[in-house]
Formats: sequence, C-alpha cells, structure tokens
Amino acid sequence: MSVRHWIRRKLFWLYMKIVREKAAPEYIARGWAIGMFYGCLIPFGLQLICSIPTAFLLKGSKIGATLGTLITNQVTIFFIYPAQCYIGGKLMGEALPFHDVELAFGDVIEKQDFRALFNLSGDLVISFFLGGILFALVMTPLTYFLILKLVRSYRALRLKRKKNRL
Repeated sequence: MSVRHWIRRKLFWLYMKIVREKAAPEYIARGWAIGMFYGCLIPFGLQLICSIPTAFLLKGSKIGATLGTLITNQVTIFFIYPAQCYIGGKLMGEALPFHDVELAFGDVIEKQDFRALFNLSGDLVISFFLGGILFALVMTPLTYFLILKLVRSYRALRLKRKKNRL
C-alpha cells in the first residue's frame, strides 16, 4: 500500500468519525474547535488535560476535543512548533532565528521530558505561546465552521439519498 493510499484511508476514516457522531452538528463542531484550540496553544502531552474538561464545560464533543488536539502530533510538531515560535518571536519584535528555534525544540522532542522543556529560554517560551495564541485564534473558528459544514452536508446528503430510495 502506498503512502498516498494510506493517507487517503486515514483521512476518510477521520471524516467518517466526524460526520457519523450521533449529536447535533454544533456540538460536534464545538468539540473539534476546542481540541484545535488546545492543540495550537498548549504543549504536546498536556492538551487532553485541558480539552476534555473544557468540552464538558462548554458542551462539546469529547471525541472531537480529543481528536482535534492531534493537529500537533509526533510528526507535525517538527513543523508547527518552530513556525509557532518564529511567528511568536516576530510578534514580540524579536527575530528568533528559525534554525535556533528548530534546534531548541529538537532537544525537547528528542529527550521528551519537562526538564528539557524548562531549559528553553524565556523568550522562546513566550514566543511559543504568542505564536500559539495566534494559531489558535485563526484555527479555532476555521475548524468550527469547517466541521459544522462537513456534518451538515453529510447529513443533508444522507437525507436526500434516503428520500430518493422511498
């Protein structure tokens, strides 16, 4: 099986997981938006601790809140975190060299412990969260409306097919 085929199957599985959840479209979209928010803002590994309770509080899909955090995973953090820090540095008015950001986060990812995370410079940590806030502010509403549209479209199509069979 090719990589392209594998990716397509995984995306289709994810799509079906989203649209077949037995809940109101707004509930589903809210959960995914919560997951995306924390996936952009909170460091990898701590996201579920925040997203699941928030999904309960805001009455959103717990499945969506869980899977939505997967925007940051073992593959994407090598791209997202350095970009997030670079953009956060620009927002701070400091030009943090992209290569230096990559090296610092490479150490955190390689060691996978909090000591390595806490050894990052204060400017890098601040830039991480500033970039994360910007990513979250952009991605959260986009995720909400995209998921809402996907679920509504799928359900409308299903209803149309059901009526055509009758």
